[in-house]
Amino acid sequence: MCLEKNLMKKKGLGPPKSLSAEAKKWWRMLSEQFEIDDAAGRLLLQVSMEALDSVRQAEALITREGATFADRFGKPRQHPAALNLRDSRNALLKGLAQLHLDLEPSDQALLFGERRR
Repeated sequence: MCLEKNLMKKKGLGPPKSLSAEAKKWWRMLSEQFEIDDAAGRLLLQVSMEALDSVRQAEALITREGATFADRFGKPRQHPAALNLRDSRNALLKGLAQLHLDLEPSDQALLFGERRR
C-alpha cells in the first residue's frame, strides 16, 4: 500500500492542492477504494470534491447567519447561500453518480448527515 501511495504521488495522482483537508481526505479514500486512476475519473472526482467544499462553505454561512433574513419590508426570505447549498449538493451527487460509486450508508451519513466537528 505504501508503494501505491508513493506511485500516486510520483504520477501526480494525489488530490489537488486547492481542496480543503476534508475534501482531500475523501479524494484519497475514494480514489484508492474505487481505484480511480484515469484522467476522466480524476476530473470527475475533483469536481465532486470541489462541490463538497462548496457545500461545507454554504453550510457554515447558513449556520452563522441563519437560514432566513428580513428583506427591506421586514418579510423573511431564504438565505441566498441556500441555493448554493442545494446546487453544490446536486453537483456532488451527480459527480459521484457519474463515477458509479457505491457508497456505504455510513459514508453517505458523513457526507450529507451530521458532520464530525
